[in-house]
Amino acid sequence: MFNIGPWELILILVVALIVVGPGKLPEVAKSLGKATREFKKATTGIKKEFDEAINSVEEPARPPKAESQPIQESKATPEEAVEKSKE
Repeated sequence: MFNIGPWELILILVVALIVVGPGKLPEVAKSLGKATREFKKATTGIKKEFDEAINSVEEPARPPKAESQPIQESKATPEEAVEKSKE
């Protein structure tokens, strides 16, 4: 996600220590961790809902299967079949 090297991380921690102070630094880090966790949880939930919606749209609606009935063979000649259809 972030491309932070070890020197950049040390610099960020030193600046945070100077700005916040050694007494409040653990409390600030804890609240930052909670905020990050909540943000990740929220984005994961939204992503899951989005993926489910996309998958439901992409899947074509399938008609219910018709009950299959055995095909009965007709022993009538083609002429008889034509006459039967005219009736």
